[in-house]
Amino acid sequence: MRRAAYPAEFLGTFVLVLGGCGSAILAGDRIGFLGVAFAFGLSLLAMAYALGHLSGCHGNPAVSLGAVLAGRLTWREFGGYVGAQVLGAVVASWLLYFVATSHAGADPVAAGFAANGYGPHSPGGFDAGGAFVLEVVLTFVLVFTVLATTNPQAPVALAGIAIGLVLTLIYLVGIPVTNTSVNPARSTGPATVGGGWALAQFWSATVARTTPSSSGTWATRHPAHPEEE
Repeated sequence: MRRAAYPAEFLGTFVLVLGGCGSAILAGDRIGFLGVAFAFGLSLLAMAYALGHLSGCHGNPAVSLGAVLAGRLTWREFGGYVGAQVLGAVVASWLLYFVATSHAGADPVAAGFAANGYGPHSPGGFDAGGAFVLEVVLTFVLVFTVLATTNPQAPVALAGIAIGLVLTLIYLVGIPVTNTSVNPARSTGPATVGGGWALAQFWSATVARTTPSSSGTWATRHPAHPEEE
């Protein structure tokens, strides 16, 4: 493992949260769900090409878990990846809080601070069951796409584009339901700032990631037989 891997994961997740959550917190009322979705997708796409050669640019513990299960990462490396990812998300979130509160009268925490939630904290009022199921499915889609497009047998040069676009699609579907997580680190950062309900509902953003990571790994190892396609 290159020494640069952990700093790369820190930076990649920092940019993802700064760009994605930052667009929602600072400009969400102007760019809407579509703009926020593209901000997340473009942030990941850019970092995939800038940092992918250093660490794979997971920027997401769920993706790193999938990489472990796929034999691409060791458990020891996984711990370092997750620590760097969470730290990057937390630093970016507190930076955003500093910037947002520099505007007179602003209360970004009261506005939700791009935290993930369900029930009264879901943008569309979706309950815990629906939110949980959707997060599981969307996380599977993301992990599967990352592992499949970075497989040596795939056109790896285009992987960053596919991953960035699928994250954009995922956010377009998920923002009205949970503000979209599919990433425990992305959820952790805003939750440390928002506290209260954001931390209380954090379990959904963590538990809902384990099965999709495992399933996404299995699916890339057991593709459909050519004769069945």
